[in-house]
Amino acid sequence: MPHPFYQHRRILIASLVGTTIEFYDFYIYATAAALIFGPLFFPAESPSAQLMLSFLSFGLAFLARPVGAILFGHFGDRIGRKSTLVASLLLMGISTLLIAFLPTYATAGWIAPLLLCTLRFGQGLGLGGEWGGAALLAVEYAPRGWRARFGMVPQLGAPIGFIAANGLFLLLGTVLSEADFAAWGWRIPFLASAILVGLGLWVRLKINETPEFTRALAKDPPIPVPIGELIRKHAAITFAGTFTVVACFAIFYLSTAFALAHGTTTLGYDRELFLLTQLAAIPFLAIGIVLSGIRADQHHANQVLLWGCAATIILGLIFGPALGAGSLWLVWMVLSLALFIMGFVYGPLGVWLPSLFPPRIRYTGVSVAFNLGGILGGALAPIAAQALNDAGGTSFVGLYLTMAGIFSLVGLKMARGLVPNKTQ
Repeated sequence: MPHPFYQHRRILIASLVGTTIEFYDFYIYATAAALIFGPLFFPAESPSAQLMLSFLSFGLAFLARPVGAILFGHFGDRIGRKSTLVASLLLMGISTLLIAFLPTYATAGWIAPLLLCTLRFGQGLGLGGEWGGAALLAVEYAPRGWRARFGMVPQLGAPIGFIAANGLFLLLGTVLSEADFAAWGWRIPFLASAILVGLGLWVRLKINETPEFTRALAKDPPIPVPIGELIRKHAAITFAGTFTVVACFAIFYLSTAFALAHGTTTLGYDRELFLLTQLAAIPFLAIGIVLSGIRADQHHANQVLLWGCAATIILGLIFGPALGAGSLWLVWMVLSLALFIMGFVYGPLGVWLPSLFPPRIRYTGVSVAFNLGGILGGALAPIAAQALNDAGGTSFVGLYLTMAGIFSLVGLKMARGLVPNKTQ
């Protein structure tokens, strides 16, 4: 009997490649927002104000993601997972690619930031349908007893996409001068996204519809308006899922986008050195995801998420002081710890969120909950962190993580009360 991973390797690759592109696209924008977009697209009175405006454009995609979740969730629950995932990948990839060709404020004036924000919105719209569909693709193909381990596979796209994005920026920093990087080098990562999108389309066009969705469609016709059904009958569990997602987004974007901006400005570290430090920390995210997936199949995703939420609350108390201490070794240690803990609040979501919704509205429910949680935990994280840092230093930034952990713990408890006997 073949190993389940080998037996379903094409499905797992198709789910993994999409989330890899998602995090690659998102992180090249986050890195560019932290390093270069401020002076290029947002003239302002001070570097801090430029950075804030740059992070606001970064957060714009999170506002688009729930819209994309409703749009792609509608078709994912009515037409199918496969074709919807192809469409979301195309929108996401084209928006990312076009950013490479944008004029800057110096050459086009106010049109430049407007175009940047428009494409960022398009990026978020496509991303809104990506994660939920990728998670369902893996979980709805999973053999009995393997749902959490299959569900963790799309999550591994986060460290892979991060390494690809960060590694490319690191390479560019070593071969290009500051002037060349600011003039044209920052465009290369956005151009390179086309390669990943092409690979993703090639894999996804070769897969079939998930068996679980096919069975559900054979039993009953699709719901005419899935979002209406979700609001009428599943609003409470959607809110619970939304709150549970907050911690993973907060950890990721504080450990990556905010930490990079803080490390290269306030702490004064060389950009390439700090990118290398983050690259050395990201494998701990992959380790956390794998361990959480294994443990979730052995116990339950609820239990693993509970450990992760509790650890996030504690993490916030040490994250800020460690990041502000100025020691690069200490920064690496706290980033590694943070990303490892993120694995335990992110890895199990691939199986936990789908378990909350019936198959006929599952794409919509999972996508809406995940992306609304992204607004609370991800869109606000770099902006709030920058404001908190300006007001009271990095200790205040750490408290944001603690609050995110509390939010997710409350959401998890709410969900357990609403579906106490729900299994994976």
